[in-house]
Amino acid sequence: MRRDMLYEESATCNREKTEAKFYTLYLVLAIICFVIACIVAFYSVPFIQGILADKDLTTFGKVFNIVVLVFLIVVFAGGGVLFWFIKKRFNVSYDYTFVEDELRITKIFNGRSRKYYTTISADSLLKIGWCEKPSYQNVLRGIQGKPKFLTPNKTPAEEKDFVYLLVGGSLGKTLYVIECKQMMLEYLVQSAGINKFERE
Repeated sequence: MRRDMLYEESATCNREKTEAKFYTLYLVLAIICFVIACIVAFYSVPFIQGILADKDLTTFGKVFNIVVLVFLIVVFAGGGVLFWFIKKRFNVSYDYTFVEDELRITKIFNGRSRKYYTTISADSLLKIGWCEKPSYQNVLRGIQGKPKFLTPNKTPAEEKDFVYLLVGGSLGKTLYVIECKQMMLEYLVQSAGINKFERE
């Protein structure tokens, strides 16, 4: 029987101000690269026409100049894409919404852009516990791959703990780590069952 409990929390970055600056820096760099790539591409057509019409240039010279021009466009466009993705590594936070026996997780970039990440149903939870307890290391040894940290912080904020969630699915087991208050932990345990909670 599904319950209509609703509880929301957020795991925000402890270094929000500093990381927001890095986010903005890489965003500006990405925009600059895209603008330069567009400018070069815009002027490339008449430039290439001029190269092809130049009778003093050898075939090799014409090809070389065109290749250099295309290379510049690719470099700046590629740099723009690279900076665009790098910026998403900074000032990341997560929203946790527990509703109808499901934990719905959303990833937030720079406090504005939101992207749905995953939904964890209570039925799929195999184990729940604190990351500071020995049971976390036991769970780590029993899975393949690394845990997925759904928090931007290396240490939990005040009144919060790192909690692990071992989830079973058709593709095997996945270990998630969230940063939450005691209330969220209680909702998860209540829905999944007290027998899934590892106290030690």
